[in-house]
Amino acid sequence: VGLRDQQKFLKQKDQQSKILSSAGLLTNQKSIEELFMAIEERVINLDTGEYADSLDPKSFNGKKFESEDYSKDPLTSVQLSSDIDISSLKRRENFIKIYLYKENNNIKAVILPVRGLGLWGTLYGYLAIEPDLNTIIGLEYFAHKETPGLGAEVDNPRWKSKWRGKKIRSSSGEFKIKVIKGLINPGSPEKKYQVDGLSGATITSRGVSNMLAFWLGELGYAKFLNKLKEEIKKEEALNV
Repeated sequence: VGLRDQQKFLKQKDQQSKILSSAGLLTNQKSIEELFMAIEERVINLDTGEYADSLDPKSFNGKKFESEDYSKDPLTSVQLSSDIDISSLKRRENFIKIYLYKENNNIKAVILPVRGLGLWGTLYGYLAIEPDLNTIIGLEYFAHKETPGLGAEVDNPRWKSKWRGKKIRSSSGEFKIKVIKGLINPGSPEKKYQVDGLSGATITSRGVSNMLAFWLGELGYAKFLNKLKEEIKKEEALNV
């Protein structure tokens, strides 16, 4: 095995562990490969919100599926004007790979790749949400260039644990989740939509908020999540 292949394998394993970890599925009892067998990979069309079943999640255009590569190609992406490009992506790919964790064929977690600008570069991660599609299970980053002890605290287990159970939208559908400046007020009715800011890292904190606003919005996964919600409702009705 060549060094490049080994690096690719390790990168893939690291990403798989982050995908599992975001959904609270990482355990020492089983290997990453074994755990990942419970994850279903699907490619979706972000413009329509439909599954792109003609595209293989393992490879896309003959290459390993890396959706960001397709954000650089005008044929497979859209340019983002500065007024809507809140995460400084410049372009957004039309197709992206998402991950579904199922038990007995029922969706238990939806894991979505997210990325956006922090202070020193792009943060790349995975957001896992519950089948109600409004409750966060976890947020895990697998690559970033943030300052150790400040913005790099996105990796701190204590901060990551604060995301569990937070709500994305209000009951009326208004987008609410964000990282605030400072600490949340325990008495505030807004606290279920808020996560403590990263101390001394205002720009990274804002970057995380913007990233979620973009990827959970109309240009991101909103159409897909709306369709998935209907699909889950139908499944639940059949299982009653």
